[in-house]
Amino acid sequence: METNQILLLVILIIPLILVFLNRLRMDIAALAMAVLLGLLQFFGVGMLGTAGSPQEAVKAISGLSQPVIITLISLFIISRGLDKSGVTRWIARQLIRVTGTNESRIIALFTAVTAFLSLFMNNLAAGALLAPSALEVARRTKIKPSKLLIPVAYGSLLGGVATYFTTANIIMSDLLTIANPPQEPLNILDFTPTGGLIAIAGIAFFFFFGKKLLPDRESYQNSFFARHTGSELEELYRIGERLWTARLFSGSPLIGKTISEAGIGHKYGVTIAAIKNGIDEFILPDAKYIIESNSVLFIVGREEKVMEMQQEGFSLRPIGQNGFLSPQGIHFAEVVLAPHSQFEGKTLKEIGFRQRFNLNAIALNRRERCYRTDVGSIPVTYGDSLLVIGSNALIRALKQNADFIVIEPNLSDQPLDKRRAFLSILITLGTISASIAGIPVYLSVFFGAILSIILRVIQLDEAYQSVEWQAIFLIAGMYAVSQSMVNTGMAELIGQGMLFLFEPYGGMGIAAGAFLLTSLLTQVMGGQVTALISGPIAISAAISMGVNPQAVAVATAIGCSASFLTPMAHPVNLIVIQPGGYHFQDFFRVGWLLTIICFFVLMVGMKIFWQL
Repeated sequence: METNQILLLVILIIPLILVFLNRLRMDIAALAMAVLLGLLQFFGVGMLGTAGSPQEAVKAISGLSQPVIITLISLFIISRGLDKSGVTRWIARQLIRVTGTNESRIIALFTAVTAFLSLFMNNLAAGALLAPSALEVARRTKIKPSKLLIPVAYGSLLGGVATYFTTANIIMSDLLTIANPPQEPLNILDFTPTGGLIAIAGIAFFFFFGKKLLPDRESYQNSFFARHTGSELEELYRIGERLWTARLFSGSPLIGKTISEAGIGHKYGVTIAAIKNGIDEFILPDAKYIIESNSVLFIVGREEKVMEMQQEGFSLRPIGQNGFLSPQGIHFAEVVLAPHSQFEGKTLKEIGFRQRFNLNAIALNRRERCYRTDVGSIPVTYGDSLLVIGSNALIRALKQNADFIVIEPNLSDQPLDKRRAFLSILITLGTISASIAGIPVYLSVFFGAILSIILRVIQLDEAYQSVEWQAIFLIAGMYAVSQSMVNTGMAELIGQGMLFLFEPYGGMGIAAGAFLLTSLLTQVMGGQVTALISGPIAISAAISMGVNPQAVAVATAIGCSASFLTPMAHPVNLIVIQPGGYHFQDFFRVGWLLTIICFFVLMVGMKIFWQL
């Protein structure tokens, strides 16, 4: 073994041991490895390029320019649009409807749905699109996200083994045509029988063993889950006890007047929470809004105060405890005074809260007592919390004010935003269709992400916040490791040694060796690079021994998708680390057994479908 190969092993093994022992974060370990490889190249050691070529040290950061980085960032943005519009919540509700709250069924269904999507689209895209729905199901069923996100990641990989459209599978087909002598390429259905058998076995594995093997771990997402939904805030502030609908009789003197001119809040000490104007959409009250004959006002106030409004020509009806505004599209938030706020001791009327921030405070909580009448006349002090209504944009704007602390709710009870949902689904289907038509995935999803911002499916600041930077830097760092594996000859050395061990066992031995080789290399190199390294070796061995090279190519390609042992084996694994709160060993705990199952099922498939 050469010196640079020994150095590579040291640089690779020590950080991974620290990661496995939870002494080092995975993204920091990957970046540290990239920096060390770059420094060695700069000082003349041939780790990333030719020895004595310090200019090639730039390859240490070349991972940041790879198409997978743009693909991943774009998918985060597109997925945020689907989540914001309510599409992921709708999918979550449908899945719960099918499975109930049975944990094993939910785990298996997420594996199966993601695998199905991966038959037609990029593995990474399938995983990224289903992950938000998994988080929503976790919130609704109280199942930990760590129970559902690895099934989403591995489900996308299981689906990838059964379709021609996986990148590694396409590479293996192309390698057959340039072999010596050239071989027939694989057709679109060659992966389906063997890969489909493996996918079915993988889904069954998660159904029977997933609940036991998957970790039951807290994650940063629990801070999100801990937030109350709008409906829960309405219950906490007991809005239902004081929530009324007010309809105007024909001929009422208030018809045609603005909210300000009507002076309802000032006269009766009530709050107009929302207005429905003859259609299903709610309108947040504005001082200049003109009251029409078909307007339905949602009023918060004490009964004796509200009943006085009958003299203005209102027909009044209590909504009751089970009537909620949040599921109908009204946005709530809790607001408390920040330390050293200039507004301490002032009333909302003195602050000019409604006019200044365009938000409507409908309740105040003080020492577990709720005030829902004349809220604007109560001096606000530290410890008070206000329940406000307003658009998401206005609530976010208030967060920039140093005088207030704004606690946004969990949006899971919000209805589908039909416009955003239509646009986000259209963008998603468009990017998938463009990819299938032959446009590079990174270009199609990048264009979809830009469209999501231009069409205002999400705001630009939301797009920046949607990116999981841990996954981005982990991939960028590991790309340098992959380059070093190739440049130092370590990958080829491992490949030739592996195949030498299995050649005496004939066709099944070559197929087994090709799978084990590629599944091993994939854990640190990624399937695309592994296919280019192990593919030519496996195909050449098959041709020289008179073994069906197409069968060996399929086994090699399936090994490229067996990214089950480490989180850095595939980008789809990386995107679930943070929301799932996973540790390095969590992937291995599930993945080693799944890899063994895939190996034995592959051997069965090679025997049945390829007659090896």
